[in-house]
Amino acid sequence: MKLSKFKYELPEKSVAQYPSPNRDECKLIVLNRAKHTIEHKKFGDIVKYFDEGDVMVFNNTKVIPARLYGNKEKTGAKIEVFLLRELNKEQRLWDVLVDPARKIRIGNKLYFGENDSLVAEVIDNTTSRGRTLKFLFDGQYDDFKKLLYGLGETPLPKYIRRPVTQEDEERYQTIYAQFEGAVAGPAAGFHFSKNLLKKLEIVGVNFAEITLHMGLGHLRSVDVEDLTKHKMDSEQIRIDDRCVEIVNKAKDEEKKICAVGITTLKTLESSVSTNGYLKPYEGWTNKFIFPPYDFSVPNALITNLHHPYSTMLMSACAFAGFDFLMQGYQEAIKKKYTFGDYGDAMLII
Repeated sequence: MKLSKFKYELPEKSVAQYPSPNRDECKLIVLNRAKHTIEHKKFGDIVKYFDEGDVMVFNNTKVIPARLYGNKEKTGAKIEVFLLRELNKEQRLWDVLVDPARKIRIGNKLYFGENDSLVAEVIDNTTSRGRTLKFLFDGQYDDFKKLLYGLGETPLPKYIRRPVTQEDEERYQTIYAQFEGAVAGPAAGFHFSKNLLKKLEIVGVNFAEITLHMGLGHLRSVDVEDLTKHKMDSEQIRIDDRCVEIVNKAKDEEKKICAVGITTLKTLESSVSTNGYLKPYEGWTNKFIFPPYDFSVPNALITNLHHPYSTMLMSACAFAGFDFLMQGYQEAIKKKYTFGDYGDAMLII
């Protein structure tokens, strides 16, 4: 598989700039692989495709307010800092991306907030991940975290070309978000409302949860033509015993196991036994799924509509089949579906 295969023409007006007014009322395109059919529904109709004993697996990560704006010492130059992950709680060390990167050197101090309420010092200039910052804060950890997150902004993707609003704090997050650590939203999960979860529960659908904290692996673009040479940055995942029990029971009973989002798909495929069953795991994954790929655990997928060349598009193609997915995308563009994190959804069964 070559990178150039994943090019398609996405009109700018097809990229969602705002979420749908209600979570479960976006459009839903349904690809049935066995029947080779494409249907057009509302997201709330998803209930009709699942039966008692089927499983939906959700990513319960919580998005942090990862984007900060500050100034460089002496010059006052404006600097954007994007928090990637906390390296050391006691020392207040964080992995970050800095823009513009060329202006920042080891030893530089950066100032954030009114009256420079937070100061950070650059202590490492790595090439792959950006920078390591040490935040200079003497108080309690909880006070530091509150100040840091208070200064931070919801990390909307750059293709959303508008200022961040208060609504984004709620909508760029799933309603079941629990464990903080993601710097991008698990967008397929944005469409689930409390009401929809209740309807699925009444049908008898079982819910399981994994955690994958989206980091640089999710954000970095592919810059090699041969996809086998692309190295994904590692992201932290957790699959607990309860999830394993629910998923493997459904597998034994030949039920639907639906991954909600590419992050969930990737997590489930990162810890599989030799006989194709899910195993508990806590650690890191750099798994990169692209066609052709033989899936062991999930047999259904809910996902958003992804940008050309993105790793999420490649994983969705691996699941649906390249030609079928691209056929679905062309139909979605024709029928004015919206793409991206705040866009419409796709169900592949």
